[in-house]
Amino acid sequence: MRLVIQRVKEASVSIAGQQHSAIGCGLMVLVGVAQGDTIDDAKWLAAKTVAMRIFDDENGVMNRSVADVGGEVLAVSQFTLNASTRKGNRPSYIHAAGHDIAIPLYDAFCDLVSESLSRETKKGVFGADMQVALVNDGPVTIIIDSKLKE
Repeated sequence: MRLVIQRVKEASVSIAGQQHSAIGCGLMVLVGVAQGDTIDDAKWLAAKTVAMRIFDDENGVMNRSVADVGGEVLAVSQFTLNASTRKGNRPSYIHAAGHDIAIPLYDAFCDLVSESLSRETKKGVFGADMQVALVNDGPVTIIIDSKLKE
């Protein structure tokens, strides 16, 4: 699984012109599930997401997590994070997991983050054509791949 985590002042997802989910200060997380990913990947990434110290403390040092600052999380599935660009100019998505694997792992990731924060993780709609809006704070953008944890 791959995540793109962005510290945001606000973020939202709209579908067909209607706002579906929105958060204030917190994390906008794009979630890409690849073939071969397991619940262990979701658990590891959820723990990292909640504990990632990318919010400023009283001295302006990134030393606080989303849990520490009482922030919100908006997680959006994005199969394109698994794009292969080795050949040609058209990305290949053959490494992205199919719906049967991706949906349960995306849902599990969101549930695990919600449990850790004791608040709902806002979500997009898996497979929908979504418009994502955000105000990146910093900007701070972190990429995490569960296959690179060792």
